[in-house]
Amino acid sequence: MRSRNPVFSRRGFSRDNGYAGFNAAPQAGGPAVATQGNPYAQAQGSPYAQPAGNPYAQNPYAQQDQQYGAPPQAPATTGRMTMDDVVIRTASTLGVLVVTAALAWALLPVDDANIGRSYGVGIGAAVIGMVLALVQSFKRKASPALILSYAAFEGVFLGVVSSVVDNRIADGAAMQAVIGTMAVFAGVLIAYKAGWIRVNRRFYGFVMAAALGFVFLMMVNLLFAVLGGGDGLGFRSGALGVVFGIVGIILGACFLAMDFKQVEDGLAYGAPREEAWLAAFGLTLTLVWLYLEFLRLIAILNSSD
Repeated sequence: MRSRNPVFSRRGFSRDNGYAGFNAAPQAGGPAVATQGNPYAQAQGSPYAQPAGNPYAQNPYAQQDQQYGAPPQAPATTGRMTMDDVVIRTASTLGVLVVTAALAWALLPVDDANIGRSYGVGIGAAVIGMVLALVQSFKRKASPALILSYAAFEGVFLGVVSSVVDNRIADGAAMQAVIGTMAVFAGVLIAYKAGWIRVNRRFYGFVMAAALGFVFLMMVNLLFAVLGGGDGLGFRSGALGVVFGIVGIILGACFLAMDFKQVEDGLAYGAPREEAWLAAFGLTLTLVWLYLEFLRLIAILNSSD
């Protein structure tokens, strides 16, 4: 399977690009490598697989080093994804998003005279960002230009929406949403590293089923709101809106755990360095999801005061 996000099929990891997808069965006659739940498990004949029974296959000088008493050299890792790669690319993507959000906040006023124009620019940027994200999700390989462009347009949308909520509904809402997003990220990371969260087939299936149901209900609510006006079926307002906001945050936390699992598997199984861009893309999508859910929840709580 290529998707872990209920909005986009955002992953480029699949059987047809050289990496086994989630829950993929091992090939007949292949090495005894567990592929279920691991998007990076290598198929037989993979250039990254180490031949059985030959510990020096990837380093022709290791045997010579052993002969002369020198410590064996580590296998070459050139071109493999590292944690530094993931961190740098994620920081770059989020940096572009934050800069464009700040510019949109400063340059697109949301007073009575300008809110219509500013909101129109924000919605247009959101549509372009969604299209770019969909294009990237259907590409076999990561495209840094597409990912950074998505971050730029998504930042414009977030800047406008955050300014509207912060200035017209709840003062300080944007900072509260940022703090909430950071707190969830840190909490899930700690829980994942401590082994309190285990991402397996059951976890993945449950989260995806819940996410699909959540998105379906939101789409129905939006359709009723467009056709009938008001708040649609009320899934995004009042007490019911608070409940769905909390559910959305919990789903975002689950997406983060699956993102961490995917990065961990990529590091363990020697994914190519360019896969770090896909990891950055996935983490950015999840953090945007979390931020918007926090912002919406804060707006609902303040509008009901």
